[in-house]
Amino acid sequence: MMELAVDGRNVLGEGIIWDDKGARLFWTDIESSELWSHAPATGALQRWPLPERLCSMALTHDDGRLLLGLASGLAFFDLASGDLDRICDVEAELPTTRLNDGRTDRQGRFVFGVFNQAENPKNPIGGFYRLNHDLSLERLPLGGVAIANSICFSPDGRTMYYADSGTREIRCCDYDPDTGAVANLREFAAADGAPGDPDGSTIDADGYLWSTRWGAGQVVRFAPDGTVDRVLTLPAPQPTCPAFGGPGLDMLYVTSATVGLRAGQLADAPKSGGVFAKLLTIKGLAEVKFAGRRR
Repeated sequence: MMELAVDGRNVLGEGIIWDDKGARLFWTDIESSELWSHAPATGALQRWPLPERLCSMALTHDDGRLLLGLASGLAFFDLASGDLDRICDVEAELPTTRLNDGRTDRQGRFVFGVFNQAENPKNPIGGFYRLNHDLSLERLPLGGVAIANSICFSPDGRTMYYADSGTREIRCCDYDPDTGAVANLREFAAADGAPGDPDGSTIDADGYLWSTRWGAGQVVRFAPDGTVDRVLTLPAPQPTCPAFGGPGLDMLYVTSATVGLRAGQLADAPKSGGVFAKLLTIKGLAEVKFAGRRR
């Protein structure tokens, strides 16, 4: 069982990453339009209000600046001043979509997908995208998506994992580390391979994928062949995103959400919306920093 590390009571905690230099976690409460930070060693907790929902993020080589995947587009964020430096809009022609899950590839490019908020949320009208080093934006040929999640990369960067949560299947493809080209799209973990819906994922140092299972209160570790290796449980039914952190990168952190839970469900799972942690004998990989910048 994973233990509560931060009693955040987040509506939709998501996008957690570990800043190794600052020895702190960053994550978002999407529906509250807030960026959160927590330093486990000191207990320091900080929040930044934002002008719109924050859906995912990445570290940059400037320790005082993050790359933010806001609901409507991408921006750099200065932690000290709170200033936003807008990079680009995303899918402005599709008013029902917003950004969702995202992660840097092994070369420091930011790969992300969108979420369809329409009345029929399973309609795959959105896409997967990559923000390149020169800040150009390109859509990846991975098909349409309704709820993009599970984006992560194998340790050698040659396999990309991704999901449309509504289908409950995690997919993967070959990913060229140099050109970013994708090929050989295929199933990684079947829709019935684990309970719940796949939400965020991360890869450990052994190349195994850790998948948070929305609705099931679990984090499932999948072997490279897509079989279930182990299962961790949480005292919260809606885990959303995992990240390895701590000095040894052997602490697994997981965000969670309260959104959509009825009063009785919240009473049964009062720690929902918190950040959970468990020390493992398995190590993760350091977050790759976004390597792009304005020329």
